Amino acid sequence: MTRRFLFVLGSSRAEGNTELLARRAAEQLPADVEQQWLSLAEHPLPDFVDLRRDSDHVQPPTGSTPALFLDATLAATDIVIASPVYWYSVSGLTKRYLDYWSGWLRTPGIDFKATLAGRTLWGVAALADAEPSVADPLVGTLNNSAAYMGMRFGGVLLGNGSRRGDVLDDTEALARAKTFFAQDAPLARFPHQAG
Repeated sequence: MTRRFLFVLGSSRAEGNTELLARRAAEQLPADVEQQWLSLAEHPLPDFVDLRRDSDHVQPPTGSTPALFLDATLAATDIVIASPVYWYSVSGLTKRYLDYWSGWLRTPGIDFKATLAGRTLWGVAALADAEPSVADPLVGTLNNSAAYMGMRFGGVLLGNGSRRGDVLDDTEALARAKTFFAQDAPLARFPHQAG
């Protein structure tokens, strides 16, 4: 299967530090690797309604935006969550996208979990702190999501930046971006399964 990367941009502003870092990493992908870039700010998902306790347990995808993200997610071999660190985790826009995964798990005819199993989840994030451990909740969210889905997890490429463009001064992050997508992505494990 030809690799197809889906970049889900979770920032509320275009061309922010997270997107700039993700684009630097994507520049290193081979030319034959397909790339699709979707901005959650440009294509906002409606609020997710959890119907697991209702009688039918299912809310079929309605509207063009959820269908756009569902189709792109199912078609991707590699999903890159590009979310700035907001309050130590993923952005609200990103969290809403991940909440939709819950609905897609229960949508008849999709077989969402089985389709994503074995595919790879990656993360790219900019944070306004010199200490990378403050992004641990974001990393945990993505790792645990991948573990639940039976996906591989390539880790999170972190860069530092607060003002627009600051991440381009983070020489260590830019160096990591050059090889980030070339690394092996092991099967994700929950922390209690590691070791």
